[in-house]
Amino acid sequence: MRLYEIPFSTNVERVTLALAFKGLRVEHVVVDPGDRGEVVEVSGQPLVPVLVLDDGEVVVDSTATLRRVEALYPHHPLWPRDAARAAELDVFADWFNRVWKVAPNAIADGAGTEEHRSELRAHVDVFERMLAGRAFLFGDQLTAADLLAFPFLKYAAGIDPADDERFHRVLHEGQPLDGRPALAAWISRIDQLPRA
Repeated sequence: MRLYEIPFSTNVERVTLALAFKGLRVEHVVVDPGDRGEVVEVSGQPLVPVLVLDDGEVVVDSTATLRRVEALYPHHPLWPRDAARAAELDVFADWFNRVWKVAPNAIADGAGTEEHRSELRAHVDVFERMLAGRAFLFGDQLTAADLLAFPFLKYAAGIDPADDERFHRVLHEGQPLDGRPALAAWISRIDQLPRA
């Protein structure tokens, strides 16, 4: 497998965490963020991650990639085997990608309002409540929910000095960890997982 990526990509990190959790090897192809011609050539679009499977199948979008990897490599499952619990995780993934990301993206793009800033801060409390009395977002086992959210929520705890991405700065500055011990512990726990 080959993974096309750019440095510090939150969506790429979702995939590297999932591949490592499943014990899968991948060849990393680091692309210059300013020249994504190679990504377009492989996938027909400029966004990363792009995963090229061993059979040549090309998968784009981090959530779609996690689902495809799960279908092909079901060992160490990322989705619950119970259909109702799996559907709950699907709802979470949709909420995170289509609702949660709105506020930080608007702020990073310069169109953020005070309402966006308040929403980003309020979502930190949602995650603190989700983690009350459990190790992971959906219970005692790591799931895709943890891997989908972590690359964004980790910025609440800190940011690499070399990371000059505006979006990441918004995440770091807009997600206070004070008084949120369950979330802080979860960030630390997930941060220790290997990456592919």
